[in-house]
Amino acid sequence: MTDQTIGRTPVPVDTDDLSGLLLRVAELRDKAALAALFSHFGPRIKSMMLKLGSSDAVAEDLVQETFVSVWRKASMYSQQRGAASTWIFTIARNLRIDQLRRQSNKPYEDLDDLDMASDAPLGSSLVEQNQIIERVTKALTSLPVEQQEVVRLSFIHDMPHAQIAETVGIPLGTVKSRLRLAYERLRPMLEDLQ
Repeated sequence: MTDQTIGRTPVPVDTDDLSGLLLRVAELRDKAALAALFSHFGPRIKSMMLKLGSSDAVAEDLVQETFVSVWRKASMYSQQRGAASTWIFTIARNLRIDQLRRQSNKPYEDLDDLDMASDAPLGSSLVEQNQIIERVTKALTSLPVEQQEVVRLSFIHDMPHAQIAETVGIPLGTVKSRLRLAYERLRPMLEDLQ
């Protein structure tokens, strides 16, 4: 039990009877009882807020808001409904939820007025892409048929060299040499595209 002073008269404060302190705040508007509740619960509420991810400053603000609410709403507390600690921690939890809701509210933006870049290519890009495709196709048709086949399977169908050899029915070394010969022929025709 500790003594708190209101004006010049010491008032006994029993922190073992938290419900009694809360009732004194409700019935007598006892500031010493509120101070005792604050001393007891303040650090615990701050710790809870920090564990829930609040910054130090926000946690302290929430502790202050909690005890302002306790002062204002003390008359709503009933021992029959639960312990003082449950009632006070519920107030703190609700204030934390309200604080998170205020943070998450963003001003309304009308999406009709929002300019977003299109993923579709521009007309000039489409023309350029078509020209590149045309050049690559023309260069590929200049290759012998057996080289065209291994290039097509390697790059268009993304087959590994061993699978190309199996599919076409030729040795792996032949696949590699056909691809090398094809690269040597295509390089001078398409090197400006890199």
